[in-house]
Amino acid sequence: MAIDVEIDSIRTPDWLRGALEAAVDGEVRFDAGSRATYSCDSSNYRQIPLGVVVPRTVDAAAVAVEVCRKADVPVLSRGGGTSLAGQTTNAAVVIDWTKYCDHVVSVDAAARTCVVEPGIALDDLNRALAPDGLMFGPKPSTHQSCTIGGMVGNNSCGASAQAYGKTVDNVRRLEVLTYDGVRMWVGPTAEIVEGNDRRAEIYRDLIALRDRYLGELRTGYPHIPRRVSGYNLDSLLPENGFDVAKALVGSEGTLVTVLHAELDLVPVPKYQVMVVLGYPSLEDAGRAVRRILPHQPWQLEGLDQVLIDLEHDEHTVDTAIERLPEGRGWLTVQFAGDTFEEADRAAHRLMDDLKDDEATISYFDDPGREQQLIELREAGLGATAHPAAKHDNWEGWEDSAVHPDDLGDYLHDLRELLNRFGYDETETSLYGHFGQGCVHTRIPFELRTADGIAQYRDFVQQAARLVKRYDGSLSGEHGDGQSRGELLTTMFGPELVRAFGEFKAIFDPRNRMNPGKIVDPNPLDSHLRLGTGFAHPPLPSEFAYPHDDGKFSKATMRCVGIGLCRSKTGRQSSSADGEVMCPSYLVTREEEHSPRGRSRLLFEMVRGEVIPDGWRSTEVRDALDLCLACKGCKVDCPVGVDVATYKAEFLSHHYRHRLRPMAHYSMGWLPLAAQLASRAPKLVNGATQTPKLATLLKRAGGIADERALPAFAEQSFTSWFSERPPRPGRRIVLWPDTFTNFFHPSAGRAAVQVLEAAGYHVTVPERPVCCGLTWISTGQLGMAKRVLRRTVDVLRDDIRAGVPVVGLEPSCSAVFRSDGPELLPDDEDLRRLSAQFVTFAELLKDWDPPRLDVHAMVQTHCHQHAVLTSDADLMQRAGIDREQLDSGCCGLAGNFGFERGHYDVSMAAAERVLLPKVRAAGNDTVIVADGFSCRTQIEQATDRRAVHLAELLAGGLQ
Repeated sequence: MAIDVEIDSIRTPDWLRGALEAAVDGEVRFDAGSRATYSCDSSNYRQIPLGVVVPRTVDAAAVAVEVCRKADVPVLSRGGGTSLAGQTTNAAVVIDWTKYCDHVVSVDAAARTCVVEPGIALDDLNRALAPDGLMFGPKPSTHQSCTIGGMVGNNSCGASAQAYGKTVDNVRRLEVLTYDGVRMWVGPTAEIVEGNDRRAEIYRDLIALRDRYLGELRTGYPHIPRRVSGYNLDSLLPENGFDVAKALVGSEGTLVTVLHAELDLVPVPKYQVMVVLGYPSLEDAGRAVRRILPHQPWQLEGLDQVLIDLEHDEHTVDTAIERLPEGRGWLTVQFAGDTFEEADRAAHRLMDDLKDDEATISYFDDPGREQQLIELREAGLGATAHPAAKHDNWEGWEDSAVHPDDLGDYLHDLRELLNRFGYDETETSLYGHFGQGCVHTRIPFELRTADGIAQYRDFVQQAARLVKRYDGSLSGEHGDGQSRGELLTTMFGPELVRAFGEFKAIFDPRNRMNPGKIVDPNPLDSHLRLGTGFAHPPLPSEFAYPHDDGKFSKATMRCVGIGLCRSKTGRQSSSADGEVMCPSYLVTREEEHSPRGRSRLLFEMVRGEVIPDGWRSTEVRDALDLCLACKGCKVDCPVGVDVATYKAEFLSHHYRHRLRPMAHYSMGWLPLAAQLASRAPKLVNGATQTPKLATLLKRAGGIADERALPAFAEQSFTSWFSERPPRPGRRIVLWPDTFTNFFHPSAGRAAVQVLEAAGYHVTVPERPVCCGLTWISTGQLGMAKRVLRRTVDVLRDDIRAGVPVVGLEPSCSAVFRSDGPELLPDDEDLRRLSAQFVTFAELLKDWDPPRLDVHAMVQTHCHQHAVLTSDADLMQRAGIDREQLDSGCCGLAGNFGFERGHYDVSMAAAERVLLPKVRAAGNDTVIVADGFSCRTQIEQATDRRAVHLAELLAGGLQ
């Protein structure tokens, strides 16, 4: 398609946006919010894009490139946005492939190949290939969200590269588009010299380039398994098949736009076993690698004591940590086979070979335990980014690589270099893909002062010279981008770097493809996300942010861009309750609706440049509007981003001294309304359940027309409780939350029956109490604090006597364990209450329950998953066959699903897994949901009724 546009008239952003909107089948976004959302990746760098294009088809993306060429503006292709070297941030038109261009075009199972679009995430591809028993081999730790296009751009690797090599080793052909409009498939080809078209000209220039630098191409590249730095010009050598596709892999979008990729596939290994080796030091572990490699492990990873300590401090994968053998440096060695015996024999041959070695050895053949140890290694980036009570760590030298035979010595020298610069070894972990000599780390660079930035530059320059002495690679996984582009001369010398420049000029003579990366790179200390101009503004906050030095502004920097929140289908972890984040992204698949995107927007709001309106920002308000406040990100995000808290904080300031949405009044003040309604519940229900009156009430209260208003119970739980005689036993306080008390008192009555059977003397507060949840979720934090203070006053004697307080509603219980202490950090009684507040299952951890022998389908409340503990153990002791739904959030999420404008997202979240599973459940399956929202969503959308665990156990007592 030809685009008719005058170049002079389109240089302004408005004209460029208009031209793209007119020509491209897709979403074109030049608003401040979108530009802020795409300003960063996972690196230290920040550049504000001109705009964002989300094409609906690959052809539409090609049209977008053509418009940009006519306008003479730069182009940046972006996949998962998880790059650590700055290659996916630029002052360009960003093409985001991930929303629509994510299809598997074809699979040839017999030939073990497939053709895919660039926006498909690796895990999604492998799920599609699973029925054929195939997968794409390389697997970075960001496999949930990294895309094939991004993997091609970065030449990604991961732990499985031990067996399958890098992405370049698994790409057969690429369909690419040059900036000047040449669209072609490339791969290993004959040397095309005939013809007058642009394609033939490119090939002739490539041949001439290769021949000019033939000697350097054969001798200038390090012969190591993890060389990712630099362009793959050695793929143009005759002995390597003149493979243009492989030459373009790892070019980070600086040469061409990748439209399709034909990939080689490998069989999924049927069985894996793991041997974990402990050594006195990490250097000893590194030196042992050469002895292990002849056994041909499937994966071979290294961990040090610093990483284990950091993950232990963050309570990350603690179970896996407990299973490590004695040592201070570890190697996890996996073997795979088509039979268990094949993998097992390989593992035992290794153990026999090492029986006289200094290593301590543990052997695992349980897939669940192996997965926990894999997650232990994959959690490294998150654990090392924000060490508790320590300086934040940054990328910049996070993936250097040497030959595996040199690994032990290199680890020693790298640690000495870190020590010379004063980078504390208690904060700076060394770990990585040791079987291929790749070392990961994050370093506490000071990137906000001139001296700190100068030291950063000095360190990476010296580190580059160190890796050159070992004939290694600046990057063994993450690419060059801006972090290492300036250092390539140190690694390759001036001749090969000159060849890189000529290679780029062949494909991109106008330097419009992701400029400033690899070739003619921006200085490594420019365009920093922080830099000397950044300061934490004195923003007042309601929450204490104890993990961020008490600063909301620092909390907005917590996200490091890993992108696990952008998994498109949700993901099951080794956690008993699966994963929750991020329900809004799962529905909309918009970057700004992911925790990462929302964090980026809040960070830009704090900076005040792209988002200048501060707390009054409509861009931030709109992005946060679809946050369900499920708190899934608080626990599932590797660095603990807590968007629910950020949303409550923002709403508190955004609406200060302003009229709020009506739903904030009708839903936020629900506890008070429920108390009033309990005086005449039949009369109130008569109004709320009458269609015409209900419609008027919902419209007045900002409630979705599609929602049915829950009916109030004819007798509240506290009223029922006041009429019964006390029972002897150990005294506890049963918390009468609003939802149990006024809407679902049967759960409270059942809980009393169970708790008394367990030997407790149950009491309830004599005066009304509330946790303030509904005021917190609507950002009315001043009122929430007053409610919490009043509650503490009511419970003060019980608190100081150490009486346990038992919660039935997870969202209310979570307030006392999390939100409450952060809102009132100086209230000692609230701090005590937080320690005394337990869930129903936690209180009964030593009780011998009745045997039920039923099958239960369990929907875990998001706040229970994020803040509390699982009830799986209690259910197992009761003989309940527990089926945990991997459904994430139910979609109702308290007030969210009732608010006008949220119904479609609420139901889409529920229809993803929860509601279809419930509808398909047999009549003999019990649906268990402790959360009132979860039960309400199920009851309003299916013909089934869900019960609280207390109700299920109470039935067993009878």
